[in-house]
Amino acid sequence: NIQIARYGDRHRVKAGITGWAQVHGLRGQTSIADRAEWDNFYIENWSLWLDWKILAMTVGAVLHRAE
Repeated sequence: NIQIARYGDRHRVKAGITGWAQVHGLRGQTSIADRAEWDNFYIENWSLWLDWKILAMTVGAVLHRAE
C-alpha cells in the first residue's frame, strides 16, 4: 500500500460541492496526493474570504464552460 502524506488530514472537514483543489483543475484523473495537498491548504487557511473566492471561481468556471 502506498502512503499519501497527510491524506487523513483532509477529512477534518466535510466534503462540499466544490473546493480549492477543484477550482484549480484538480479533479478526475489527478493525483490524490496533489488533491490532498490543496485540500489541506484550504483547511489550514480557511476564511470567509477564501470561501467566497472559491464560490466566485466556481461560478466563473461554470459560466465559461457553458459558452
